[in-house]
Amino acid sequence: MFGIGFTELLLIAIIAILFLGPDKLPTALVDMAKFIKSVKKTIGEAKSSLEEEMKIAELKEEALSYKKQLDEATNELKNFKNIDFDSFANTTYETDISKDAPQLTEPLTTQIEPENDTVTFKKKDKADASKGEA
Repeated sequence: MFGIGFTELLLIAIIAILFLGPDKLPTALVDMAKFIKSVKKTIGEAKSSLEEEMKIAELKEEALSYKKQLDEATNELKNFKNIDFDSFANTTYETDISKDAPQLTEPLTTQIEPENDTVTFKKKDKADASKGEA
């Protein structure tokens, strides 16, 4: 513990007993323990805030890299605006698709029954039921 050996700890304890006395020593030890605990808590909070700042820095770097990629993509899209479409205006096709397509004489749609809001069920006759059981 901090490079202090057993004999040095024993010497510190004897000096503390002599100066503080046996009645004040327990309260002094409790106060020292509270102080050490508060120091550990403060160090832990500082460490966690530094880790949080490191995470924020990493996120910032990642956001900047995404921004760079978006800027590059935007520049590429801006370059597409400079394409001359006049060269495509004189393009012709060798065959006319509408001439080669088969001509339909009848419509492709079929007649659908009109929608009926009521549903009816037929009851089986007793004679029909006896035939089904046999």
